[in-house]
Amino acid sequence: MTELALDVRNLAVRYGDLVGIADVSLQVRQGSVVALIGSNGAGKTTTLNAIAGLVPVAAGRVTWQGANITGQPAYAVVKRGLALSPEGWRLFVGQTVEQNLRLGATTLHDKSRLQGALDRVFTYFPRLAERRQQRAGTLSGGERQMLALGRALMSEPRMLLLDEPSLGLAPAVVEGLYETLVRLHGEGMTMLLAEQSVELALEISQHAFVLQTGRSVLDGPASQLARDPEVQRIYLGL
Repeated sequence: MTELALDVRNLAVRYGDLVGIADVSLQVRQGSVVALIGSNGAGKTTTLNAIAGLVPVAAGRVTWQGANITGQPAYAVVKRGLALSPEGWRLFVGQTVEQNLRLGATTLHDKSRLQGALDRVFTYFPRLAERRQQRAGTLSGGERQMLALGRALMSEPRMLLLDEPSLGLAPAVVEGLYETLVRLHGEGMTMLLAEQSVELALEISQHAFVLQTGRSVLDGPASQLARDPEVQRIYLGL
């Protein structure tokens, strides 16, 4: 069996008296794509942010390649090879495309690798190469999503955390984006993909975990969950 890359056990996040997530457990094996699915407000974004070190963990444990990274700050998590492409992009809108990408490479130990990382991103997203001197705030929604994903790739991660990459994008743009994700997976990239678009997520994933009101309630092979109408009706609200 493939080596376990990410192991999340009984993760909880609280914002004062509010519960972000109460009890989330999931596992991602090296080289796999795992979907994290659930209705709006189920806790998908909070889970990814906790793994990435962007929000404090109240309870539970996050293990990455055998090391406990629970509660480590975001910059330390990125240095270990985990990179988040966040919901809503969170770009530096006053900076150019290239400047945003270069900021994604600040954790690279070997700065001589920066140009190679930049060239690689432009290979995946030729549109960004065309707009490299354009300010991020003037890009279309699809181009901003490309830039957010490209910025995550600039740190040369071993695993991508993807938060709602299809949200608000036109179908043709989503199709192109998912083709890139399939290509990255084919090249060995491990991914944890949070999506409200259940069909898209399950189509490219090998395994899936379902969240409901901040808790892990179900998991199984993605193909099996995609065929189960009861799962979709009860847990996903479809």
